[in-house]
Amino acid sequence: MARGRLRIHLGAAPGVGKTYVMLQEGQRLRTQGADVVIGLVEAHGRRLTAALAEGLETVPRHTLVHRGASFPEMDLDAVLVRHPQIALVDELAHTNIPGSRNTKRWQDVNELLDAGIDVVTTLNIQHLESLNDVVRQITGVTQHETLPDEVARRADQIELVDLLPETLRRRLVHGDVYPQDRVEGALTHYFRLGNLTALRELALLWLADRVEEGLQRYRAEHGITAPWETRERIMVGLTGGPEGETLIRRAARITARTPGSELLALHVIPGDGLAPPASPAVMTGQRALVESLGGSYHQTIGEDIPKALLRFAEDENVTQIVLGASRRGRFSLFLRAGVGQRTIHRSGPIDVHIVTHEQAAKGPTLRLPQPARGTGQARLWSAVAGAAVLLPLLTLLLIALRDQVGLPGALVIYMLAVVMTALVGGTLPALVTAAAAGLLADYYFTQPLRSLAVVQTIDVVALAVFLAVAWLVGTLAGAAARRTGQARRATSEARILSRLAAAMMRGQDLPTLLEQVRENFSLTSVSLLEHEPDHAPEPRWYIIASTGERPPEHPHEGDVEAPLGDRLTLAARGHRLSDDDQRILAACAAQIGIAHTHGELTRHAAETDTLVAAERTRASLLLTASHDLRAPLRTVEDALTDLPPMPPNGSRRLATARMAVRRATQLLADLDDFSRLHAGALDLYLRPVALDDALTAALDDLGTGGRAITLRLPEELPYVIADAALLTRILTALGADALRHSPVGEPPTLTAEAQSDRLHVRISDGTALGPPGARADSLPLRLSRDLAEAMSGTLDHSTADGGAFSVTLTLPTSAHRSATVTEARPPTVPER
Repeated sequence: MARGRLRIHLGAAPGVGKTYVMLQEGQRLRTQGADVVIGLVEAHGRRLTAALAEGLETVPRHTLVHRGASFPEMDLDAVLVRHPQIALVDELAHTNIPGSRNTKRWQDVNELLDAGIDVVTTLNIQHLESLNDVVRQITGVTQHETLPDEVARRADQIELVDLLPETLRRRLVHGDVYPQDRVEGALTHYFRLGNLTALRELALLWLADRVEEGLQRYRAEHGITAPWETRERIMVGLTGGPEGETLIRRAARITARTPGSELLALHVIPGDGLAPPASPAVMTGQRALVESLGGSYHQTIGEDIPKALLRFAEDENVTQIVLGASRRGRFSLFLRAGVGQRTIHRSGPIDVHIVTHEQAAKGPTLRLPQPARGTGQARLWSAVAGAAVLLPLLTLLLIALRDQVGLPGALVIYMLAVVMTALVGGTLPALVTAAAAGLLADYYFTQPLRSLAVVQTIDVVALAVFLAVAWLVGTLAGAAARRTGQARRATSEARILSRLAAAMMRGQDLPTLLEQVRENFSLTSVSLLEHEPDHAPEPRWYIIASTGERPPEHPHEGDVEAPLGDRLTLAARGHRLSDDDQRILAACAAQIGIAHTHGELTRHAAETDTLVAAERTRASLLLTASHDLRAPLRTVEDALTDLPPMPPNGSRRLATARMAVRRATQLLADLDDFSRLHAGALDLYLRPVALDDALTAALDDLGTGGRAITLRLPEELPYVIADAALLTRILTALGADALRHSPVGEPPTLTAEAQSDRLHVRISDGTALGPPGARADSLPLRLSRDLAEAMSGTLDHSTADGGAFSVTLTLPTSAHRSATVTEARPPTVPER
């Protein structure tokens, strides 16, 4: 079944007309023959909104009870059973009442979408999770109901319901938004003109970003790499040099002259490690300058710096690039063009600004040839091509100077070509270059000239020594270049990982960490995915965090994958990575996995601390209440005792009142013990205890009267490991509860059975007169269960097919045996 489509009506504030527009859309679709139902609409007492809902089928809500109050919620199951074509569901960010199947309403909407139902819904901009702190700064109000941005971004259509702030305030004054008693407070607080203007701007900018994402998605799907100048984006390239601040300010001035433009700064870490690393202090200062000017700082790695610059520019739809003039001298630039010139040659429609600065062309800097970009065949053929060009040029030069340099000089110059080839391509191209150079030296510089024949012994020796030395030098130079490249690449890798670790230590969230990974590897989008711990043949994956355009929702949707254990994986779109980059990505993914695990542990710890604090507060309140109520109950009991004799009818009522006071007093004692037990303040003295002794003490506590408990016990029972006083307390509470609920004429039954190293005591009260769940959650049984668990035992309840309710107490046994139980029926006891 195809997934349903989600349409969101987005508003800047309450009252702009989102629900009204949603209902208008529902009426329009209904007139066109679509099957439209209202899953849930909140009219908030607005007459026009309620009137517009007339004529649309409404799925009845179901009511949930929470803290003694009733709350109507959308009946998700009823909507799924009805299975309309389109469902109207208001307030996407709403938090469901506890007891609902899902915590949030957007999770309900996800189930409707998975069932193939199209959903039209509403959302206010202040409920987006990423804008929560911004909205709090603007309005001074913290929004507790938030929606993950990813949910809204995945909507098939987002429509802005816009209203001028002045118009919204007039609607508020006329009572079209809130009741009149709330209008004055709203106008002077949340609905101030400045607040509404800022919220409107947030909504417009957020929606503009979604439009931009749609444009980028369209360009990616249609393979369009050339930038579209829908918005000016100025990117400044930073090397970490002292000219960086000059370039940033120049780019900021260009940005300021173009309204609506965006400033980006990019620092490319050379992947080959040949360039010296930039100073962290300098880069930190330049990043702070970029952000202070309203720009964003980015970082990526690349072995070819111009290629990395342009790849990032294409991904971000950059229209202008600002680069600094090369610091290298003319002679160095003659040997190899600078980054600026190479970027200009490849930039295509992107404008490139070369900005001069104080450090430009400070002096000649001759750099050794760099290893070829890439690995494997690319390096080899690059070195061979260089040798194929260099050797003929050197040969022409040496032929012109043959009388001055001779064979020894030619061999030395050819040795230079061999070393350069080894630095670029390694050992094999160097050996090929040495062999070719030896043949050229033999042909042009030994007698007879222009012949491979050698007649002089000294020339044979010179050529042989040249080949041997060239082989040794080429091998060593190639190995040294390879080791140097590996060391410098390891430095670059360590730099990337340390930057990611530093971000983790600063407490950056997962999307920010994923954005670093995306920029470092020039990827389109990155997702951290988790699947449910089930054994289904096709596991269901969820996005924990993501960044970029169209983040993968399943591992197979990405071009790159880095698994993290059994349940997590990092998936990315963009391009395939080399083996080295894949290894770095796996290390980054491992750090992100650690950050996710740490975040989960921190969240659970915070929740646990909250629960512990709440439990401590509750226990303190219970102790205070029990202490405060004991004196009044004692006074009531004394007053009842001092009353003069009454007629029979009055005596029965007096006895009932006394029993109620005693039960209230016992309830307070139970509350006191319950609080002390959970606070760890209840002392336990565990030792072997005979069950018949505990039963006798419990029956004494129950007293004698007109109700009976039937005992069915074996001749011998093992001792139990328990606290004698607490065991008596448990048996007394269970007996009183059974007597209270058992039918007249059907006394409760107590049986005991020893199995292995456990003793099971079962109390059944015949036909239950109340709900079993309510009885199991009553304070006496809960206290008895906690006391049993404190003594390494258990207390379980069950209901037979006929409705008989029973409770089973299980305790560990000792090697001792108790005395034989002779009484089958103890004296009858009164009901408590």
